[in-house]
Amino acid sequence: MDGLRQRFERLLEQRNLATEALRALEAKTGVDKRYWAAGATTLLSLYLLFGYGASLLCNLIGFVYPAYASIKAIESPSKEDDTVWLTYWVVYSLFGLAEFFSDLLLSWFPFYYAGKCAFLLFCMIPGPWNGAHMLYHRIIRPLFLKHHQAVDSVVRDLSGRALDVAAGITREVLQTLARSRALVTPAAVVVGSPLLLEPTVAKVSVTQLQKDK
Repeated sequence: MDGLRQRFERLLEQRNLATEALRALEAKTGVDKRYWAAGATTLLSLYLLFGYGASLLCNLIGFVYPAYASIKAIESPSKEDDTVWLTYWVVYSLFGLAEFFSDLLLSWFPFYYAGKCAFLLFCMIPGPWNGAHMLYHRIIRPLFLKHHQAVDSVVRDLSGRALDVAAGITREVLQTLARSRALVTPAAVVVGSPLLLEPTVAKVSVTQLQKDK
């Protein structure tokens, strides 16, 4: 219990958007920021369990703040925070892919969104117990190092086939357009030929009449 309390207090000492808001509330009201954090966590948990729109709130927690922190990391001169948030987005994308196939079943469980929100918070908390860092180095990275050459080979093969298909479609379209143009051009000449012959016919007729006289 003391270990959890110490971790909680260390989290509150981190400098980020949430802790800055807690410090501002503490300065304005005189209420310790630990109580503000505990109250906000309790309200959030109750809303995720019983509130309307828990899915939207959970997705906002897992996307909005990490996106804001990622922009700050890009603009900062340090590359360490870039690695932290790139790791988070790798885990988040794989989690979203797994959730796509299991959401219809798991969303019926009453504590699903509370558990999902807790997992996303676990993946973004700073420090050595960061969930995204742990999952990446213990599960994702070993699998990547083991299979990335085979995956690269499949991707190159699919890319080559896609380029071949695109080139074939483009060639067929150009050939079709060329054939259509070839059919349209003679038709235009035939339609226009009587107009070109009329003055000649008229000239011959006048000359013949003069000879008859």
